Amino acid sequence: MPCMLSSAMRRQAVSLCMISAMERAFCSSALLVLVLLLAAIDGSWHLQSSQSQTLFRLQQLLYYPRVLSSWNSSTDFCNSEPNPSLTVVCYEESVTQLHIIGNRRARLLPKSFSIDSFVTTLVKLPDIKVLTLVSLGLWGPLPGKFNRLSSLEIFNVSSNFLFGAIPHELSSLASLQTLILDENMFSGQLPGWIGSISGLKVLSLRKNAFNGSLPSSLSGLSGLRVLDLANNRFNGEVPDLSHLTNLQVLDVEGNSLGPQFPRLGNKLVTLILSKNRFRSGIPAEEVGSFYQLQHLDLSSNMFIGPFPMSVLSLPGISYLNISQNKFTGRLNLNLSCNSELMVVDLSSNLLTGSLPTCLKPSSKSRLIAYWGNCLATGDENQHPVSFCSNEALAVGILPQRKKKVSKVGLALGITAGVIGVVLLVGFLSVFVRRVNSEKTAKKAPPRLITENATTGYTSKLLSDARYISQTMKLGALGIPAYRTFSLEELEYATNNFETSAFMGEGSQGQIYRGKLKDGSFVAIRCLKMKKSCSTQNFMHHIELIAKLRHRHLVSALGHCFECYLDDSTVSRMFLVFEFVPNGNLRSWISDGHMGRLLTWEQRISAAIGVAKGIQFLHTGIVPGVYANNLKITDILLDNNLGPKISSYNLPLLEGLGKAGQGIHSSGSKDNAGMKDGDKLDIYDFGMILLELIVGRPLKTKSQVDVLKDQLQGSITVDDARRSMVDPTVHRACSDESLKTMMEICMRCLLKDTSERPSIEDVLWNLQFASQVQDGWLHNSNPPSSRGSPVPAVSSLPPPRLHLTTLETPRDSGYGEHER
Repeated sequence: MPCMLSSAMRRQAVSLCMISAMERAFCSSALLVLVLLLAAIDGSWHLQSSQSQTLFRLQQLLYYPRVLSSWNSSTDFCNSEPNPSLTVVCYEESVTQLHIIGNRRARLLPKSFSIDSFVTTLVKLPDIKVLTLVSLGLWGPLPGKFNRLSSLEIFNVSSNFLFGAIPHELSSLASLQTLILDENMFSGQLPGWIGSISGLKVLSLRKNAFNGSLPSSLSGLSGLRVLDLANNRFNGEVPDLSHLTNLQVLDVEGNSLGPQFPRLGNKLVTLILSKNRFRSGIPAEEVGSFYQLQHLDLSSNMFIGPFPMSVLSLPGISYLNISQNKFTGRLNLNLSCNSELMVVDLSSNLLTGSLPTCLKPSSKSRLIAYWGNCLATGDENQHPVSFCSNEALAVGILPQRKKKVSKVGLALGITAGVIGVVLLVGFLSVFVRRVNSEKTAKKAPPRLITENATTGYTSKLLSDARYISQTMKLGALGIPAYRTFSLEELEYATNNFETSAFMGEGSQGQIYRGKLKDGSFVAIRCLKMKKSCSTQNFMHHIELIAKLRHRHLVSALGHCFECYLDDSTVSRMFLVFEFVPNGNLRSWISDGHMGRLLTWEQRISAAIGVAKGIQFLHTGIVPGVYANNLKITDILLDNNLGPKISSYNLPLLEGLGKAGQGIHSSGSKDNAGMKDGDKLDIYDFGMILLELIVGRPLKTKSQVDVLKDQLQGSITVDDARRSMVDPTVHRACSDESLKTMMEICMRCLLKDTSERPSIEDVLWNLQFASQVQDGWLHNSNPPSSRGSPVPAVSSLPPPRLHLTTLETPRDSGYGEHER
């Protein structure tokens, strides 16, 4: 910015030029030098002291995060060197841009944090146009007083713990162009007034808990370029967006939208409709007009009808995924593809014909998937053509009309048909008598099913399930994609299921440890089936298990069916799980795994991991999986001592009785769909917490009741509280952290299920316990001479979100345990 000289400075400069006419040339040079010098000295903005104090106050209210550690009394905010995590921009002594981006894994701020006080301080920077507050642990409902920042153009508060509805006051921000609320806990319906923010260009609300239908007012945001609503709970039709002529990105993945394909403008670059409930055909002309389209993902829906093959040759297309639908159509060798097309997934559809030459392996690093169709590729993972024809008819896709035949031809055909039927009946009668005479009582030996099973959705699954996390894509957690194993592979892995590979046995099968040909270890569960069970009885459950991918769950890698030859019903089923090498959580608490015990910090971290696993089971899919009968021996630890829940309650084995039946540890009868099923898991989690605190195994309900009473009596007395803790860690835990853990445990073990906290409240307080423990450990090196506000540990906060819940098989860690 140019420097404005004061009148006194100008007079001084001009006086230097009035010495003599001979010195004018020199004077001009001197004046220029003086101007540049003054500009260098006075040309940068200096922030008002009141705004500097406001920034320091924000630093304090955020509990001195590491990203603000460079701020001190000598900081020149307006001239500080910007970096990707922290930037302050000034204009005329006022802050106009503030970017603060914390640690991606930031914990929520202490209970004493007040979002209202924070925003009250923040609005003392009234000229802010760009505000970014990402991953700072902010929690609470978003205050409406943000509307006092009337100049705000870009507002980003993603990756925090904000909850509740979007305040109506934001509609008065006339200058707002970008609103990003990603990865929080906002809930409720998207308000209709959102369409009144006429200048909005970017609206991103991904990974929240919004529900209900999308407001029709979205169609009035003519300037909108990015609309990202992924991983929420929206349902119903997508409003008409064809008038949004500037829309380039639409992402609604992981909702329950549908059934009709949305009406859209033709300037889209990215279109993601995956993991919803779309069941219609797609308009070929509309999709074919998306000449700027680069990324198209329609996977995991129930789209039907012909897929327009012209999409393969769109000029900008580089990513195409239509897997796990019911698309029909005939591919041929001469189909053309865009040379920039790098990822193509056509798997699990009803496509026929031959794989186009342009999709066959080449020198380019192009990824192609096409299993589960009826293509003439010679691969074992393709269905016969009749399968695709029958499936198409089953979902209401009529075959193309044939040409009309003449009446003569029709008559001849009928006559030939009658004769053929008579001959066929005679032949069958002879054949049946011969078979009956040769029939023996010998049972047919079992055989192995070699067909690849689809991992696509069934109509039943689509009607009651919704997957919401990007990390649930196959292979997204660093483990192999779910697949069908052959019996030979499993026999090789276990050396024909020899005794040395045997790990344990539960009521519904045996567990073996195996090593695949690629060197990876797996756990294999062998289940004997009733003869009345067919593969169709299990497929929608298999497809559901294949999607359960989370860092705190033991994930299934695949399955194998073995069937009887005489009627093709299943004789044995094998479920293959990832192998978790470090034993169960109890062995690291009371038994001392190889002489090692978990520290207090590691115990809190393990509890947080288990809580996140339960949260996923309760909210990662609809309807949730409840009443999982969790035990501390079902929590396995990986190489990094990260916990993984190995027993979750899926009603997989209907022929053997529903999983999860029996007397629950809380004294209630289990039922995966029962009322308060989530609170049964909370009770089980309380018992796991109790064992983490006291450091000894609890094997009977009477032991739990005695310790619970002792805990209740000691929680408010310092010395008594310490006496309850595992002696190996009681000196290494802060008093506030210990008290918080005890409070959580007691709330989880309450007899009245309605008084037990939600899993969100549990997770909230565990993170607080971890934070105060970290602060206690680093107390000898405080983050600032100003001191950090000391959080007070009080009772659990009231529930903020009421979420749903989920379940799978159990055992010595891999899906089955004795009750």
